[in-house]
Amino acid sequence: MSSLWRPFSISEGPCKNVGFRGGCSQQQQHPLTSIPSSCLGNVSVNHTGAAAVYRSQDFYHSCSSKRTLAAAAVGGRKVTHPGKAILAGGIAGGIEICITFPTEYVKTQLQLEHSASNPRYRGIGDCVRLTVQDHGLRGLYRGLSSLLYGSIPKSAVRFGTFEVLSNPMRDANGRLDNTRSLWCGLGAGIAEAVLVVCPMETLKVKFIHDQCSLRPRYRGFFHGVREIIRDQGIRGTYQGLTATVLKQGSNQAIRFYVMNSLRNWYKGDDPRRDMHPVVTAMFGATAGAASVFGNTPLDVVKTRMQGLEAHRYTSTVDCAFQILKNEGPQAFYKGTVPRLGRVCLDVAIVFVIYEEVVKLLNNMWKTE
Repeated sequence: MSSLWRPFSISEGPCKNVGFRGGCSQQQQHPLTSIPSSCLGNVSVNHTGAAAVYRSQDFYHSCSSKRTLAAAAVGGRKVTHPGKAILAGGIAGGIEICITFPTEYVKTQLQLEHSASNPRYRGIGDCVRLTVQDHGLRGLYRGLSSLLYGSIPKSAVRFGTFEVLSNPMRDANGRLDNTRSLWCGLGAGIAEAVLVVCPMETLKVKFIHDQCSLRPRYRGFFHGVREIIRDQGIRGTYQGLTATVLKQGSNQAIRFYVMNSLRNWYKGDDPRRDMHPVVTAMFGATAGAASVFGNTPLDVVKTRMQGLEAHRYTSTVDCAFQILKNEGPQAFYKGTVPRLGRVCLDVAIVFVIYEEVVKLLNNMWKTE
């Protein structure tokens, strides 16, 4: 009778010598594995109490595949198809930058100040007032085109790379542990820095810095790009690459780590628990704030290396040294407040829109 308690096994063909004890002989049992329990509902039982034997391995492979898909669905979304991540990230990035660009403009202007004793702007409000006074409300959007053209591919590369790196690391419930999310975020940040962010940020900083001069040279995005490349070559759009890689890599490492940690904490033992967009926004804002306090010094150095006076510095290290020597350590946190407002809003918006667009695409775009 002990054999009745053995797991039902798959056989190459009908069992021979099926008696009261049921089952196949040890030699006839399939050497690979037993029938998954999720498939036992499809197993018929004969009058002897033994499992009906399958005539081929087709059912086993089919059932095993269904079991794998079922495991992937346990967490609601085990992985996101890279194509969906790229599309959703691009949409999220484009919407976000149109909302938050004025704060980016103010932050950049404050970071470009070189004089600690006689600064042009006395603070955030003064920067906004003088910009509107000299250039109107449109002045707060100077350089938007370069950032808009770059934000769409930047977010697309960021989320696409993150999903490509993280998908193989997730468990059957779709959970990604915090340490791995840190490394995947670092990889996503480096990829976006090299492919998109460095040239985009260089153009943005040059356009904003150009507005401060008495006779602005650049009449628009394409004219500015043409002039920069004509004067400095393609390398002119890759100024501050080292600082940008350090900044973006640490940015996304911190953000994805914090966001993933909060998500795992919120869902606890129930990976299928849905996150309301408001919760996603709160977690995103927290992740953004963490990245601001963690790497604003790198952002200041990057901005100086990409400005019109970048020739004053021989390298990223020299730039950091001169800032420290001439302006003091507090200079590394110039523009922190406007950057904090922008980044918190930025990351919150991006994560919310990204998650919602992915949900929409999952309903419209069926992928394996």
